[in-house]
Amino acid sequence: MYNPATSIFAGMDTATLQAALAAAQQAYIALASGTKGESFSYTQGDGSKSVTYTRANLGSLVALIEQLQAQLGIVRRARRPIRPFF
Repeated sequence: MYNPATSIFAGMDTATLQAALAAAQQAYIALASGTKGESFSYTQGDGSKSVTYTRANLGSLVALIEQLQAQLGIVRRARRPIRPFF
């Protein structure tokens, strides 16, 4: 179970997380379409971090996007279907 209070992004404000999510999603689109490799950087409490992704790193970029979405409380999956109980 994901716990936002203990995640690596704990303590970051919502605006910064949303900006990082938007940048990561744009990087994913650029990489998936094959237009270019992408550098992605963000600032955290202990300083600035920077990572460069290529098409071989799409899985890592997806994991970052999912972690940012979880921290922001964005639902990644559709709700399970409601089934009647008999």
